Amino acid sequence: PGIYVCAECGHELFSSRAKYEHSSPWPAFTETLQEDSVSKRQERPGALKVSCGKCGNGLGHEFLNDGPKRGQSRF
Repeated sequence: PGIYVCAECGHELFSSRAKYEHSSPWPAFTETLQEDSVSKRQERPGALKVSCGKCGNGLGHEFLNDGPKRGQSRF
């Protein structure tokens, strides 16, 4: 339980309350802690490249409509 932070700068990114089990070996979250926790840019249809909103460290992707509930995204 707690807050997940950027490994580079310590910026707060995700809450454990938004974490859920997914078949991926990586942690999966439904939402960021704050709107400005991350920055996003289109990488391909259905996937956004996600970076730390403070330092720009690469965090992976946001997969649109791939969350645990209909219409949710998966980070």
